[in-house]
Amino acid sequence: MVGRHESNEMIFICKTDEMKSGEARQFQVGSMKVAVVRIDEDFYAIGDTCSHAKYSLSEGEVYLEEKEIECWKHGSTFSLLDGKPQCLPATKPVPVFEVVVDGNDVYVRLEHR
Repeated sequence: MVGRHESNEMIFICKTDEMKSGEARQFQVGSMKVAVVRIDEDFYAIGDTCSHAKYSLSEGEVYLEEKEIECWKHGSTFSLLDGKPQCLPATKPVPVFEVVVDGNDVYVRLEHR
């Protein structure tokens, strides 16, 4: 478990060099599972559970150019920018969270954007 969850608190997730571009990793932050994705020098945080069938998004493929992550089970993709599904079968968005990179440290704020 990483950090503790308090409203608006920035929670340390990992070091930038612990993830490579195109990688997604699940982090347990309090009671929330968050998928953190690195694309080049940018980091994104999205709820790690598919809104369609409750599978882990961090296990899916990352689409670099589209800034999307795919649910490995049924193929729905979700925007890393706003959490909206980009194709069926998912129809409901998943939450996205603010990511702050400070030097080599990656932090996530669990308040929904």
